[in-house]
Amino acid sequence: MASSDVARKSGGAKSTGDAEKRTPIMVARSPSAIKEALLRWCQIKTRGYPNVNVTNFSSSWANGMAFCALIHHFYPDAFDFNCLDPKKRKENLELAFRVAEEQAGIVPLLEVDDMLMMGDRPDYKCIFTYVQSFYRQFRDAD
Repeated sequence: MASSDVARKSGGAKSTGDAEKRTPIMVARSPSAIKEALLRWCQIKTRGYPNVNVTNFSSSWANGMAFCALIHHFYPDAFDFNCLDPKKRKENLELAFRVAEEQAGIVPLLEVDDMLMMGDRPDYKCIFTYVQSFYRQFRDAD
């Protein structure tokens, strides 16, 4: 396998139906391949959520909506996603981090205040590291 290859053991690389809902198991050898695979996993899990467009590990997460969508995907009864307002960054981040910790045991590696201070372009390394915690918790779900 080439160093940039990412193998999916999820029933093939089908683009529709159940195969896409299954979690990809990442076997990657390069940092860029790991990053791309995790980004794709996030895109699949947050697809269809309003005001969520995950294209990176920085600005896509700044208002908290992507975090809320990701945790809501796995805990849809924890809160009403449709009541969230993308302009209420602090509330969205607090909700996502709290539900992730209480429901899934994902320790918040980010502080809401730090996210707010970073503005519209949070540090991608911080986001990437925290999102890895979500992947590790949920990789076998769905």
